[in-house]
Amino acid sequence: MSTTPIRNARAAALPAKLSRTWLLVNAAKPDLFEPGQRSEADSVIFDMEAAVAEDQKDAARAHVVEALSDRDSATGEPQMTAWVRINGTRTRHWEEDLAALNGLAGLRGIMLPNTEAPEQVTWTAMKSGAGVPVLALIETASGVENATQIANAPGTFRLALGTNDLRKDTGMSDDPLALAYVRSRLVIASRVGGLPGAIDGPSPAGASKERVREDCAWTIKMGMAGKLTLAPESAPVINDALAPSEDERRWARELLEDAQSSGGEITDGSYLPRLARAKKIVELADSYGLWNA
Repeated sequence: MSTTPIRNARAAALPAKLSRTWLLVNAAKPDLFEPGQRSEADSVIFDMEAAVAEDQKDAARAHVVEALSDRDSATGEPQMTAWVRINGTRTRHWEEDLAALNGLAGLRGIMLPNTEAPEQVTWTAMKSGAGVPVLALIETASGVENATQIANAPGTFRLALGTNDLRKDTGMSDDPLALAYVRSRLVIASRVGGLPGAIDGPSPAGASKERVREDCAWTIKMGMAGKLTLAPESAPVINDALAPSEDERRWARELLEDAQSSGGEITDGSYLPRLARAKKIVELADSYGLWNA
C-alpha cells in the first residue's frame, strides 16, 4: 500500500535529540497508529514489549513492519515514521524483532527495555543496522547502577527512565523525592556520556493535564529534557512545559540584542555563561517553532 505520509510534519522534522514528548503506542492495536502519527508528540514509539501480551507478539511485530514499510508513491517517503520498543535481550523475541525491523524505511530508532549493561545496547545496535540509534530504557536497580557505563556504550543515543518497572523492582513510591536520586543518576550519566538530555518516565494512566504539568515541573527540576507518555492528548502539555517559557524567550532575546549592540563586551564573570544559555534558549525556541506561538 502506498499513501500520502501522515506523520505530523513539524514533529517529523524535529531532531530526536530535541524531542520532548515520547508517545508510546500499543503495537497490537494498529488502529492507534494513525492517531499517534498525527499527534503533537515529538517522537512516536510503537511498543511491542510491555503493552503486548505474549500471544500477540508476532501479530504486533507484523503490524509494525507493515506500517513502517509503506511509502508514498509520489515521493518515496515512508508513510509512517516511528521508534520501536522491542522486547528485551533476555527474551526469545529480541533477535526476531531486530531481524524484522532491519532496513525498514520508517524506522527512526530502537527503544531497548530493561537495559542493565552496556553490551546489551551494543549488541542491539549491531543487529539493528548501520546508524540506527538505541534509546536505553532504565527500569531496574542494576540499570541505574550501571547508567554511566550504558551512557558510554557504543550505540546509546539517549537514556530514558521506566518508572513503573523501577518501582516494582525497588519498592520505591511514586513520590518525586523518592525518585530524585534515580533521575539525577540518569542526568549525570547522560552528561558524562555526552548524550542529549535524559527522558523521564510517564505520568500515571488517566492523569489530568494539571497532574502532567506538575510532573513536568519535576522533570525540569531534575535536569531531564523529555518525557514518556501513553496519552496523545498529553503531548501538547508536555511540549509546552518542557520548552523555554515566554519569559525565558524574552530574556534570551533581550540579552542577545544587548550583546550585539555592545559588541559582546564582558561586564562580569557571569556574562559568558548567561550568553551561552541565551543562545541555547533561542536555538530551542527556533527548533520548536515557538516565536510565533
